[in-house]
Amino acid sequence: MTRYRYLVDVAQREFLTVVRTPMLVVLAAGYVALLVGISWLSASGAYLGLVLDLLTPVEVLVPVLAFAFGYRSLLGDRESGELETIRTYPIRSGVYVLGVFLGRAVVVLGVVLVGLFGSAALVPLGRGRQLTVIASHATVDSPALYFRFVVLTALFALAVLAVAVLVSATARSTRGGLALATGAVVMLVVGLDSSLVAGLTSGVVSPGGLDALLALSPNSAYRSLVFGVSLGPAGVSVPPGPAALASTVGLLAWLAAALVLAGVVAWR
Repeated sequence: MTRYRYLVDVAQREFLTVVRTPMLVVLAAGYVALLVGISWLSASGAYLGLVLDLLTPVEVLVPVLAFAFGYRSLLGDRESGELETIRTYPIRSGVYVLGVFLGRAVVVLGVVLVGLFGSAALVPLGRGRQLTVIASHATVDSPALYFRFVVLTALFALAVLAVAVLVSATARSTRGGLALATGAVVMLVVGLDSSLVAGLTSGVVSPGGLDALLALSPNSAYRSLVFGVSLGPAGVSVPPGPAALASTVGLLAWLAAALVLAGVVAWR
């Protein structure tokens, strides 16, 4: 019960810290406005079309959002001296890290969900325009397909936020944390996928083993899940990718491994 109490206290503190930070509130509002703006301009009039319109922007914007909310989560306590005070309490580093993650995850998920559901609310307003791919492939459009996209995006956001918390636990200064966060975002968005493509073109990576390797990248695993779980069942021809199970395991592995490693290095 004591561990649970500490976990709740840390999570509540982090939640209040985030919602009381004006810059993060502005960033969250900007993220929602950008996503809704993209949906408004696309006006596909179909949930499937909205998934296609939002997939690439979300792949880029969610890591930026998650790192903005998470890269100073542990670093801020270390620089302010609060971490030394927290360590005087009978709380384990893993419980502390999990509480920090949960408190910030509530806000990040809230922002992501508001943006996605706000975008979905515009679909009925665009019924006059129909996406060409939907008409030509005779696909089945359904809010359930979009809901799958929302769930997968939430899992993707949690995995990236966990990586951001790990970066925060590793950094020892604001400048170092910012550099690590920037490098991590670039690595997630383009670095890992580009490395796999380079390995494939150079012959280092065989086409037969590419599916499993793609599942090791959070972005490619998320993209493949959206293709297979949300777009594929609707009848849209999608590029081949790792199996849904491999991609799910990949995202969950990033989430769990990042939190475990953050708990290991948090007190150091």
